[in-house]
Amino acid sequence: MFTSTGSSGLYKAPLSKGLLIVPSTLSLLLALLFQHYQKFFAYNLQAVKEEFQVWRLVCGRTVCLDLKDTFCSSLLIYNFRIFERRYGSRKFSSFLLGSWMLSVLFDLLLVEVVEYSFDISINSLPSGFLGPIFALFIPFYCSIPRVQVTQILGQFSITNKTLVYILGLQLLTSGSYIWIVALSGLISGMCYSSRVLKVYHVLCVPSGMARIFAWTLEPIFSSAEPSSEIRVGMGATVDIQRQQRMELLDRQILMSQFAQIRRQRQQQGGMINWNRLFPPLRRRRDANYQDNRQTEHEVLPPAEVSEEQVARLMEMGFSRLDALEALRASNNDLNVATNFLLQH
Repeated sequence: MFTSTGSSGLYKAPLSKGLLIVPSTLSLLLALLFQHYQKFFAYNLQAVKEEFQVWRLVCGRTVCLDLKDTFCSSLLIYNFRIFERRYGSRKFSSFLLGSWMLSVLFDLLLVEVVEYSFDISINSLPSGFLGPIFALFIPFYCSIPRVQVTQILGQFSITNKTLVYILGLQLLTSGSYIWIVALSGLISGMCYSSRVLKVYHVLCVPSGMARIFAWTLEPIFSSAEPSSEIRVGMGATVDIQRQQRMELLDRQILMSQFAQIRRQRQQQGGMINWNRLFPPLRRRRDANYQDNRQTEHEVLPPAEVSEEQVARLMEMGFSRLDALEALRASNNDLNVATNFLLQH
């Protein structure tokens, strides 16, 4: 039920791989071998406010002391690696850094509000890299397409995003005050993604620092490209498996055609004729498709392109020309256009 955007594994997601390995390893070591050091990684707000131990804001918000939280957060980070592939490691790390810093402020603010409103004392919050993880639910909800997988009792739909939300709920119910961390993470995600506030212009990773990390850490955490894979869902029927394999074959044919046309464009110059990439899919969906009788312009007129979707593709780093051509060729399907632009 995880979203199947791009290849499986951690290919083109070195930062996600580092976030999976390093904090999880530290969490296991602290839980199994070095329990007496756990006090240094506790998210103790009382020590921060009264003794000015600011370093606890770093240590207490990096490593989970609860192994259940470690497991759930690791699964969520693995799923959210699609954003690193879509936006690149620098933008992804900027989002994590910005939401992490904003969630610190909202943690302190919400704790003060709760203590003042309900006259209770909150000395500590759950530890771990939880604020940015909950913040990632904002772009996940807004930008990942919802695809129905099956139905339960004929009424309740199960989509490709259902398991992710279930993991989020499991993480939300793991502690007494984790709802404060979750709420601050969601608010920080909305603030960072807001085009009105434009926080992403201020809280971002400098390009020089990104290049340094790319030279030093990316070779360590990079993963090899999967050689071959066929995404067939568990429990799928024979018809569904056959359809998925046919769609995979179509994608492979389209990718090879795209690469060939792109090489020709680089040698000769000019624009990519995107309409040449999609006939295999159209032939299957249109029973009246007549090959060699009608030209491409006679078969399908140019589709009207949504400026909002063009802007979203341009935010990912693609040029306006490529975005327009991809959206027209894919009949304004943002997911299909994004996949083709990303993989080439």
